[in-house]
Amino acid sequence: MKTATIPSLRVAPELRDAAESLLLEGETLSGFVEQSLRDKIQQRLSQQAFVARGMASREEARKTNQYYSAESVIGDLKNLLNKAKAGN
Repeated sequence: MKTATIPSLRVAPELRDAAESLLLEGETLSGFVEQSLRDKIQQRLSQQAFVARGMASREEARKTNQYYSAESVIGDLKNLLNKAKAGN
């Protein structure tokens, strides 16, 4: 597979210094930027999937006319959390 390049990015010297100060041993600034880009892409994909699930849920609720109150959902989540904390 051929590689491609990302356009050059001009930043303030302080931003470059901050990034360089956080590099791990053996890590390059290019590697850091590439990983940051990969992480942001994954975050956006997850965000899009979350929104899509929410929209599908909304459509299902409209179709079935079955809705749940915030209090009911929060109560169920608290119960799940308590069970998880108890080790069940």
